[in-house]
Amino acid sequence: MPAPRSHGLPSPGVCAGIVIAMLAMIVIPAAITLHAVHSPATLVPTSPNPTPYGYTWSLLLFIVPIVVIAGWFLPGEGLKIPQRAFRWTLVILVPLGCLLDFVFAQWFFDYPNCGATLSISAPALGRPVPVEEYVFYLTGFLAVLLLYVWLGEFWLAAYSVLDYPAEARKTRRLLQFHPTSLIVAAVLIGAAWFYKKHLALPSDQAGFPGYFALLVAGGLLPAVTFFPVARRFINWRALSLTLFFMLLVSLLWEATLAIPYGWWNYQHYEMTGLFVGAWAGLPIEGVCVWIAVTYATVIIFEVVKVCLTSERSARDALLGEREGS
Repeated sequence: MPAPRSHGLPSPGVCAGIVIAMLAMIVIPAAITLHAVHSPATLVPTSPNPTPYGYTWSLLLFIVPIVVIAGWFLPGEGLKIPQRAFRWTLVILVPLGCLLDFVFAQWFFDYPNCGATLSISAPALGRPVPVEEYVFYLTGFLAVLLLYVWLGEFWLAAYSVLDYPAEARKTRRLLQFHPTSLIVAAVLIGAAWFYKKHLALPSDQAGFPGYFALLVAGGLLPAVTFFPVARRFINWRALSLTLFFMLLVSLLWEATLAIPYGWWNYQHYEMTGLFVGAWAGLPIEGVCVWIAVTYATVIIFEVVKVCLTSERSARDALLGEREGS
């Protein structure tokens, strides 16, 4: 049984601010330090195929945590996943992640090292993508959800909502506008456009920061519509640990392996133009992607969970029609 909740815990709004502050106190000094690298070293491969099936094997970075959490941690503590909410969250998010590749890979990504994959092509508009890309999104969302659920239900269970069903039934309506999230999204996209057009290198100023805009929209759109409700139900400590785990895996993956060895790369025309030289020219979008994914995933999961737990129809839970009538 989880330990009883102690008194005097910060409000959900304060918890959200603390998570942002934790992220900032890592990002800001890291950015300053990385900026000090004025002459980045260049990796020189010693063979034509330096990482055979590297991208394929790297999917274990998601698959192993999935197996360990689902096969050991959760059963070992007698914990049960809220299966309907879990399934519906995946039904919503996995197709959206795959749609990113299906529609936008032709403009955003390149896959120069064919030897790092199984060389099995998957359909996408413009040109096919490696089949590993779709496995990447499926296992990525699974890893985020399982990690957050396990942390929230066991490791950090004392900070979850104590009587979730009762609180869910008290929720008048799920769909509530959050103007702050919309303003933050507009400011971030505007700042990216300004940087690309005025501060990036001349060779990177053409085009629009489309990938960054898509990440901001995908990460903050759930908050624009659901944050006022979701923030009460999110286990912010579980979210913060999930976020830092995913960020660590992402940077290990992209900065030390994928970009240097050509498993995939980014088309500069659709990037902001801010590249980390010390990380083989990784664009800032590569750092932000799993921050956006984790944040959006947790919000959607909690909203779906509240909707199902409230035992109301989806329309009534979203719009509060019963209370309105």
